[in-house]
Amino acid sequence: MRVEEGIAVLKENGHKYTDKRADILSYFIHAKGYRSAKALLAFMETSYKGISLDTIYRNLRLFEQLELLESREKNGEKLFKIACKSGSHHHHFICESCGLTKPLQKCPLPVYTDELTDYHINTHAFELYGLCPTCHNR
Repeated sequence: MRVEEGIAVLKENGHKYTDKRADILSYFIHAKGYRSAKALLAFMETSYKGISLDTIYRNLRLFEQLELLESREKNGEKLFKIACKSGSHHHHFICESCGLTKPLQKCPLPVYTDELTDYHINTHAFELYGLCPTCHNR
């Protein structure tokens, strides 16, 4: 995704352009994986003195509602990354050191459906955690 594409989604949904929103999109577009609201705040404070965590969370919620960002929770903290636009069902490997996120095309759900024959599954998420080759070889 490019910043311009994200801004177009905002405008199409009745939200105005701001430099802050463009910079938030740019931050996530260039990030390797999931990032916290506090990390975004630290980044934004370099350009926007006095920006509040409320402003950060308000924009993160908006971007998530518009499917520009996706989120997950780890150790009680909500993390965000630019939404995958692959158009295909997939899961992720997430490096615990640098945050790199690699899409995984194979879905393990069929392995479990035999064990859950009397259950109705509405949705699922599958993530693997470990170290990417770069971090593993450090």
